[in-house]
Amino acid sequence: MGYATGVTLPYFLRKDGSLGPLAFAHRGFSLDGLENSIAAFRAAAELGTVHLETDVHTTSDGVLLVFHDSSLDRVTDSVGRVAELSAAEVSRARIGGVEPVPTFDELVSALPDARLNLDVKDWNSVGPMAAAIEKHGVHDRVLVTSFSDRRRRAVLARLSRRVASSAGSSLTALFVLLGPVLPAPLLRKLLAGVDVFQVPVRYGRFPVVTPGFVLRAHRLGRQVHVWTINDSAEMERLLDLGVDGIVSDRLDLLKEVLIRRGQWV
Repeated sequence: MGYATGVTLPYFLRKDGSLGPLAFAHRGFSLDGLENSIAAFRAAAELGTVHLETDVHTTSDGVLLVFHDSSLDRVTDSVGRVAELSAAEVSRARIGGVEPVPTFDELVSALPDARLNLDVKDWNSVGPMAAAIEKHGVHDRVLVTSFSDRRRRAVLARLSRRVASSAGSSLTALFVLLGPVLPAPLLRKLLAGVDVFQVPVRYGRFPVVTPGFVLRAHRLGRQVHVWTINDSAEMERLLDLGVDGIVSDRLDLLKEVLIRRGQWV
């Protein structure tokens, strides 16, 4: 099964400019739990990927952070909701007790070649995220995603240039349930501005990533990225299905799989 060939945005090209399976480092790479830290993102880059998956939240004074949770409690030595804290207060927190919470500006500056898969976690971050993309001119380096299609579209509407974007939960559910019966022209209209489906293998017991799902997406020129896969055998199975990207906490294992298959760039 081949890869989606209709996607031509620079974001989806590998290091050598080719199409093929993309290796996404989920919140960077850290076996020590230092997720979404500059150290974790650097470690992923040192392993050889340019595609980094991450999330954004915004402080009470409008600073865009690279961070997954709405609060600091789970992964840092501090507590409190990010949206209710100032950037100065967040700057004192340490991920795993050792690494600071990075701002978007810091990540873009630290890894100027990285391609960022950005999950917009809340409405408070819509404006700051669009402004940050414009400020740094990283339109070719970002993929905007959100579980909320409305939130994702709100970011895209504020940008001066086209960026890569993935379907939210509503559009994905529509494609899973009605994709087999809706005509292709209608599906293309519904998926305007969507370049990729980023999905789990299944929702509960309901399978999502099936041969039919991948084939339908590719026929419409959309890629399929699957999260979060940390088992080598499952990586192999999904790559055999023809998925275009895998998001993993274990970039080291994913790299080994892709090397064995002759697909690592």
